[in-house]
Amino acid sequence: MTSAVVVGSGPNGLTAAVTLARAGLSVEVIEMADVIGGGTRSSELLRPGIIHDHCAAFHPLGAGSPAWRGLDLRWRWPEIDCAHPLDDGRAALLFRSVSATAAGLGRDGDVWRDVIGSVATDFDDLADDILGPLLHLPRHPMRLAEFAHHALYPATMLARVFGSEDTRALFAGVAAHAFTRLDKPGSSSAGLMLLAAGHRHGWPVAEGGSASIATALATALIDAGGSISTGRRVTDLAELDSPDVVALDVMPGAAAAILGDRLSASRFRRLTRYRHGPAAFKVDYLIDGEVGWLNPDCARAGTVHLGGTSSEIAVAERDVVAGRMPERPFVLVGQQWVADPTRTPGSLKPLWAYAHVPHGYPHDATDVVTAQIERFAPGFRDRIVDSVSTGPADLQHANPNYVGGDIGGGRNDLRHLIARPRLSANPYATGVPGVYLCSSATPPGGGVHGMCGYRAAQAALRDLDR
Repeated sequence: MTSAVVVGSGPNGLTAAVTLARAGLSVEVIEMADVIGGGTRSSELLRPGIIHDHCAAFHPLGAGSPAWRGLDLRWRWPEIDCAHPLDDGRAALLFRSVSATAAGLGRDGDVWRDVIGSVATDFDDLADDILGPLLHLPRHPMRLAEFAHHALYPATMLARVFGSEDTRALFAGVAAHAFTRLDKPGSSSAGLMLLAAGHRHGWPVAEGGSASIATALATALIDAGGSISTGRRVTDLAELDSPDVVALDVMPGAAAAILGDRLSASRFRRLTRYRHGPAAFKVDYLIDGEVGWLNPDCARAGTVHLGGTSSEIAVAERDVVAGRMPERPFVLVGQQWVADPTRTPGSLKPLWAYAHVPHGYPHDATDVVTAQIERFAPGFRDRIVDSVSTGPADLQHANPNYVGGDIGGGRNDLRHLIARPRLSANPYATGVPGVYLCSSATPPGGGVHGMCGYRAAQAALRDLDR
């Protein structure tokens, strides 16, 4: 029987394992941590019975992922997907419905329908083309060309098609999920993709915590005859029992260390020189009651983006890419209980938040994150019962794939969108026969969608058929 080993049990590694097992291979997943899941871990971090997500929290790409069609995943949706408050008390609101979103954007409503709504209408067709290598024969070339026309613009430039600052800020906040400069070509792509996915599938949470995604994938793997080992670190390919296929859900530098001199000199250099992006600084709060947003609509939103105006966000993102800590960094806040009340049994709420900070940022940014929330929710500090902070070094210690606190799997500038980790129609191949890279350092990049693992497994199956 053809055998496969997957190193790493993040959503990409588990998806690769399920894909290979369902194709008839004997599959083992090896995870260095004691708990599977990678970026989809959850726990009772501060109080028994109150669930905090360790990293990934909202899943617009997961809900519509081609890799997870038919998987037993339970999604829960908030009434409002995302809110973006401004200092004067206004807030732009993102609903799953294009019409509802456009209606709240006033004079920008028609433009929103034209620019964002048209992409959302075709998102399921587009997903097969944009959630994979850019060098491929597209299945829907006209729709892909329309998407690319807007996606290649700098986000700061595309935002100018909107007349009001509310709408520009809403778009910039979503584009900022890419952890990249918003004034550079290609920086609109993440914003367009996340907005279109949200209008098609919403921005849901996984019921019971993001760890339920890993549980569903693990169950599918076991049902297909696969197995999982935890607490075991792989440092060299020789440690494996010569499987026919190896899929590495690790960053390029770790892959180079595992493969060593089996790689050509040029491949080794490329993997070890892979560039990582800015970092996250995460703060998990336990609060009593609600956050206390100045704009009450924010209390109904699953995600709240805190960054002020579009120009303020662009400056903050430029600074973190350059290695400078902004005074007011872009902060994402998650109110998962709005969609999933099972996360908390009483008045105490698990508030999830992280700021964009420079790669490897060594200082404590807790007060800066709290201040950004307080800016739009006066009195927030008085509602904090407990908190725990996780800086870039802590993130990497908990998950070595988060190099320097980079939770996105590498830079998301135009070069790394096209050549991730290298320019190829098969960027998953390492050059070592039977060994593939399946982490978020491969297309389509960061996010909880499993597509990196799915595409890598497909590449392995094609090679086996030759």
